[in-house]
Amino acid sequence: MRAKDIMTSPVVTVSPDDSVKRATRLLAEHGFTALPVVDDSDRVVGIVTEADVVADRVPPDARYRTDRTTTPVPETVGEVMTSSPTCTQQGADVAELVGTLLEGHLRAVPVLAGTKLVGIVTRSDVVRALSRDDADIARDVRRRLMIYGGPDRWHVTVDGGTVTVLDDHDDATDRHVATVLAESVPGVVRATVEHRLRDDD
Repeated sequence: MRAKDIMTSPVVTVSPDDSVKRATRLLAEHGFTALPVVDDSDRVVGIVTEADVVADRVPPDARYRTDRTTTPVPETVGEVMTSSPTCTQQGADVAELVGTLLEGHLRAVPVLAGTKLVGIVTRSDVVRALSRDDADIARDVRRRLMIYGGPDRWHVTVDGGTVTVLDDHDDATDRHVATVLAESVPGVVRATVEHRLRDDD
């Protein structure tokens, strides 16, 4: 499974000169946790998150505040964003991408095709892929295998995202290709391909 298989596209973005208020509104309206920040050439220069737009923007109750001094509140996205964010390419393995999300404590990673922003992958996108119904996963696996090896050759079952494929032919290369095709389907946790023995074998 590749980043392009589960990413959200097109991407809602902001610029460094946009107001924090606008970024906050976009996050709230779309239910996002982060927005890529792009420059005039549409290159990713930062990322702004829910935490960025919340920090220092809720004043304490004046009735209980003893410190009357005030500090300037950042007004532009460029002032609050994280610069040079972690990005990935659209062909990146989702397993590696999940590791990046978890190890870096990231909620979202922009997806690039070369230097062009083409999508974004969030933890929610990964969860959504893993939550797919087994019947839908089985249908997609059968479709990909049919294109490769023809109809009625493969017997596919899915249980909890784990795919088992029985193949009428005993060919190691075909088993490898079938495994790669099955595991490229969103929602597949793992796949095994075995030779299906028939009575006349």
